[in-house]
Amino acid sequence: MYDVLIVGAGTAGLSAAIYALRSGKSVLVLEEKMYGGQIVVTPEIENYPGIAKISGFEFAQGLYEQAKNLGMEYETGKVTALKRECNGDSAELEVAELSPDEEECSRDIFKVSVEQGGEQKLCRTRSVILATGARNRPLGLKNEREMIGHGVSYCATCDGMFFRGRKVAVAGGGNTALEDALFLAQYCEKVYLIHRRDTFRGEPEKLTLLETKENVEILRSCTVTGMETDENGNLESLHVWNKKQEKELLVPVAGLFVAVGQMPENQEFAEVAPLDEQGYIKAGEDCKTETEGVFVAGDCRTKTVRQLTTAAADGAVAALAACEYLG
Repeated sequence: MYDVLIVGAGTAGLSAAIYALRSGKSVLVLEEKMYGGQIVVTPEIENYPGIAKISGFEFAQGLYEQAKNLGMEYETGKVTALKRECNGDSAELEVAELSPDEEECSRDIFKVSVEQGGEQKLCRTRSVILATGARNRPLGLKNEREMIGHGVSYCATCDGMFFRGRKVAVAGGGNTALEDALFLAQYCEKVYLIHRRDTFRGEPEKLTLLETKENVEILRSCTVTGMETDENGNLESLHVWNKKQEKELLVPVAGLFVAVGQMPENQEFAEVAPLDEQGYIKAGEDCKTETEGVFVAGDCRTKTVRQLTTAAADGAVAALAACEYLG
């Protein structure tokens, strides 16, 4: 039996683990993939207070090691179901079937089914913190998924080196897109930064730096509408629609790096913790959901700012709220 079970090992989840452990609680962290979350693929972090510069991997590794040294238990697996005991009677429910409004139910114990290597494992906990983060949002192009590994990527730091000396494009207008373009400009012959609007959401300093790069061309008010491949099925060019000029461009590139935001992965928890229209878990700054004993932290919840610092803050708030709930 754990005091706190945390789903997700990104900045929010690991921060929650640290705070819960320092409060004397037993903690299990479950992560479907690798610890660290989205920050792992960030080449440099320069906006975290107190740390002038650090790679995303180093930052995540530091969080993980700190939590482990405090006694965190960590396992890889996908949460598939919850089980809750009501007035001493055990009732197994799929996550999507869990009803939070049964006032007569005891909410002191949650049972979490985890899929690990094709086998199911059952974990028992007194509280749950959902810190599932978000996944990369696709452009919605035909055959986009099938082209992953054949020219389409969602991680410039992971795959950028494969395109050394070649022409590539980055689609997006936020900080991730600007960072990807700057990173790729170091290795690639040409980088096209394609954004559907005139103005960028990312930091002005990054955009200014990009504008000084001779091998970077910024295509504003432009949208990627399609892809062309060579005889081997690899990306050869992009169809790009220029809204202002009302004409189509054919942009020759070997790689397309998609950086148009993220999508929450909360659907399986919708009945446990109601979602907003965009799929984020509804919760205020106290990180409490509508279900007692279930809390939420990080990019997976409703909020106006999604940054590394806010993820860490959410983790602390959710953990302290869980500790208060546990008493």
